[in-house]
Amino acid sequence: MSYNTIKRPDFSEYVIHFTKDADPFSTSQDKEGLTKGIAKTTAEQRLKSILADKRIRSTKMPWTNKPAVCFTECTWGSLLDHADHYSRFGIGFKKSFLFKHDGGPAIYLTPALLEYQKAFVGIDKLPFDPKLFAFITPFAPPYATKEYKNKYWKKNKYIDYSHEREWRVPHDLDFEFSDIAFIIVPSYEAMARSSRSFKDATGRDNWLIMDNYQRIETFWPVHQLKIKT
Repeated sequence: MSYNTIKRPDFSEYVIHFTKDADPFSTSQDKEGLTKGIAKTTAEQRLKSILADKRIRSTKMPWTNKPAVCFTECTWGSLLDHADHYSRFGIGFKKSFLFKHDGGPAIYLTPALLEYQKAFVGIDKLPFDPKLFAFITPFAPPYATKEYKNKYWKKNKYIDYSHEREWRVPHDLDFEFSDIAFIIVPSYEAMARSSRSFKDATGRDNWLIMDNYQRIETFWPVHQLKIKT
């Protein structure tokens, strides 16, 4: 059975890039100018810029300092919470499109494995190729033992972003309007503010409005149920 025939509520063939209002990581140390035209703009302005340029610009990732564009493969049951951490403006593509452009799932790497790899290649050498390094994010969850944390992750906080179900592309992502699967906006008003040319090019049926889904969750809060034990 091919994965295209698998029907699961926790699995999707699509990934979404959400814009945000905050400046990209390491904007103050951006010698390469990766954040030029991105910093000091709102999430809505960034989505409009992405559509105008037909390009999502890569920015440096925390921990590895390598450029990438980030996406989530979260399904609708998790997207409201995910969007609250970024914004309700986003652009979606099929995973197959990202794969054609060097994209793939992020690598949640434990600090212990990273230390083993460093020792394998030598302390003065980069442990991974830069393109591969762009996919890596540390994985030191709260259930790691105190001994483990003291040995491998001597930071103040634990780190676990696996719930974001992240995909990355290790460079700018260029696209055509025909490549876009859907656009996410918070409201009808936000859609009305968008350029008519964008809506004509992508198709209005492909604009998904977050407020509608929020309303559905209010009436039928199936994703907010707490199981009593």
